[in-house]
Amino acid sequence: QVQLVESGGGLVQAGGSLRLSCAASGIIFGINDMGWYRQAPGKQRELAATISRGGSTNYGDSVKGRFTISRDNAKNMVYLQMTSLKPEDTAVYYCNAQVVTRIAPLSSWGQGTQVIVSS
Repeated sequence: QVQLVESGGGLVQAGGSLRLSCAASGIIFGINDMGWYRQAPGKQRELAATISRGGSTNYGDSVKGRFTISRDNAKNMVYLQMTSLKPEDTAVYYCNAQVVTRIAPLSSWGQGTQVIVSS
C-alpha cells in the first residue's frame, strides 16, 4: 500500500525558511510526477510546486523565486525548500505523488504538514 509521510512543517517568522520532506513507501513500479500543494483556511488547495521524474519543475505564481522543489528518486522522496516566507504562505502543505501501477497512475496524497508564518 502506498503511503506518503510529510515532515518539516512548523512555526516560523516572516522572512524565515523551512524545508519540507515527503517520504513515499510501498512503491513498486516507480513514481512519475511528485509535488507539493497547499491549502489555507477557507481557501481551495493550490499548487506550490511539482517536479517530474527527470527533474523538470513547475511552480505556482505565488511561490516562484522563493521555493525550490527537489527529489531523490532512489529514496522516493521529495523536498520543498521554502525561503523568504510570508504570512500568506501559512497553510497545510500536502505531498502528492503520481505512482505507477500495473493498471494506471495512482494519485496519492500525504496527510499534510502545517506551516505557520508569523508577521
